[in-house]
Amino acid sequence: MSSSSSISRLYRLFSNNIPTPQILTKTLPKEENPPKPSTNHLTKKIFAEKNLTTLVKNFKTFSERSQFRRSNHVYEDTVKRLASAKKHSLIEQVLEHQKKFDDITKEGFAIKLITLYGKVGMFDHALKTYNELPELKCTRTVKSFNALLNASIKSKKFSETLKLFRELSSSLSVTPDDYSYNTVIHAYIELGNFDSAVLMMDEMEKNGVKPDLITFNTLLNGYYSKGQFSDGEFFWARMEESGVVPDIISFNTKLKGLVSGGNISEAVELVEQLGNSEVKPNRFTYNVLIKWYCSNGKLDEAKRLYDYMLKNDVVPGYITFEALIPCACEKGDWDLALKLCEVSLNSNCHISAGTVQFVIDGLVKESKIEEAKGLVEIAWSKTYFHSKLKMPQEDE
Repeated sequence: MSSSSSISRLYRLFSNNIPTPQILTKTLPKEENPPKPSTNHLTKKIFAEKNLTTLVKNFKTFSERSQFRRSNHVYEDTVKRLASAKKHSLIEQVLEHQKKFDDITKEGFAIKLITLYGKVGMFDHALKTYNELPELKCTRTVKSFNALLNASIKSKKFSETLKLFRELSSSLSVTPDDYSYNTVIHAYIELGNFDSAVLMMDEMEKNGVKPDLITFNTLLNGYYSKGQFSDGEFFWARMEESGVVPDIISFNTKLKGLVSGGNISEAVELVEQLGNSEVKPNRFTYNVLIKWYCSNGKLDEAKRLYDYMLKNDVVPGYITFEALIPCACEKGDWDLALKLCEVSLNSNCHISAGTVQFVIDGLVKESKIEEAKGLVEIAWSKTYFHSKLKMPQEDE
């Protein structure tokens, strides 16, 4: 074998096993868009913003996101904050901006805007929005009609409620439903026109819409709250004859009427009756009587009802404590006042700082210094009380 052929064979052998040289260039990652912030993040940013002008600017920007526009709670909270600051022009900016989105063609979204305008008393804007819906390619049904009626109620434009019901239901060929009639009955009651409210219920039945629990509760509240107890009883009987079962709202309305009329023994009987029925008393039920007892200096009766309330697993609230604590103080029962303060504070019931301070001052005057200090410490552990209360020794 010649040396040249051997060299050729070796070359072929090794050339097959030597890897092909790679071009050593750095591969750069593809540029990616940063991830969009979540709707939850945007919502939190809205809630945290203190500057109202910036809030509105951000809200309009964030509402470009369809998912953000589905967050009803952020709309309600924002409009409420702006209304509290009396910034109605900013509310208009926020809500009018929403009409640029395709969502406005859906009646549910339009109802949201009408409802929000109504909640802050901007009825003219609610009506304007309703009238614009055909131009915005949104079909109006009884649902948006009802939203407009409700906006007039929320704005306390009760005469407008009646006018809209008569004019729009005929001109737009909208067939009113139970919600429509109940809203109009509510308006008549607010205007003190009880006879027209009853006639509206009769018209409701004539048109094949059966009065429901809301219908009767609206009438009952009107009659009982105005002291027209016999009329209230008449419609209570009519309610039962119609097969409508009263709920706790019905009973509380009657109870309030009894207490307002000074019929306390009957009111107590009603509460006892509820304790043995399927319809159980709630916090409002007990508070009506507790408030009356306390305002009339009947602490023992109020205490018994409070104990009965706890026995029936009904949680006392702000009104309960704000009635009982001052009454206990007036009667010189500082131990009870202290106990009630501790219970309310430990349950995070936001009773007023003035009520707590009054108890602290009373304990100090009774030489119950340690008890007073203990109450201050409990109150100071709640951020909403911090710096609002004085240590007992400062008042000595």
